[in-house]
Amino acid sequence: MPWNPSSTHAAAGEVAQLVGLRHKHFIFTLVADGELQTHRGVLKHNDLIGLPWGTQVFSHIGAPFFLLQPSLADLLNELPRNTQILYPKDIGFILVTMSIGPGQRVIEAGTGSGSMTIALAHAVGATGKVISYEYKQDFQNLARKNLTRVGLESRVDFKLRDLAEGCDETDADAFFLDVQNPFDYIGQVRAALKPGGYFCTLLPTFNQVEKTLYALRQHRFAFIEACEILLRYFKPEPLRLRPTDRMVAHTGFLVFARRIEPSEDARARELMEEVGAVSLLED
Repeated sequence: MPWNPSSTHAAAGEVAQLVGLRHKHFIFTLVADGELQTHRGVLKHNDLIGLPWGTQVFSHIGAPFFLLQPSLADLLNELPRNTQILYPKDIGFILVTMSIGPGQRVIEAGTGSGSMTIALAHAVGATGKVISYEYKQDFQNLARKNLTRVGLESRVDFKLRDLAEGCDETDADAFFLDVQNPFDYIGQVRAALKPGGYFCTLLPTFNQVEKTLYALRQHRFAFIEACEILLRYFKPEPLRLRPTDRMVAHTGFLVFARRIEPSEDARARELMEEVGAVSLLED
């Protein structure tokens, strides 16, 4: 497996990471007789293959590096891209909130460069499946290459189609929608989700969120939440602990919801108000 986070030693064919001075890092695939040329010297792959992860190594001119497995966040941040990718701070919250795990069937629309596709494929495991819809061939081609690089392409079904035509699948566990106008496709999302299934979309502006909230209520979704994730790092020095000079602030608004099957019984009104779907009873 090209990216194998459970291995203990570097092996030929695996994706590796070298981290040097000032945290300059390189992510590459280990190949027998290969070499990595850096601005701080050359490192031969044969000298790295077989070493335990975490080993300190040196280039031919003596520059120090650590040999590590790249984290999922490292891989996503370094993806070749033709679109803006999702940030790990958002991806992690999405996966947990939508309860994505092994064996699940998850639909994604708007494959882009494949960052969320990789995270979903990793989360669903070998027994799960990600179905990813994209209508631009060049975007899908790049996403395929990115999935192949990390060895997760077998967990993804790529489909070249406009979401307006609907999905082939029904009863999916979760649906992640990453398109410019998600409010136009909530009906297609509902048709593809199982009752109680999870929905999430990421949007950059208030007016897009507003339209999406209306559309979710119109199509019988509830438990609607809107939020954003702000991430601030601190300098990890015990004697001068303080925030770093920069933080990862607004990258987008996250909107979550779940497909519900509402009752027309008047006794349901109070609960419908609490879960944010009262407009369904007023239609």
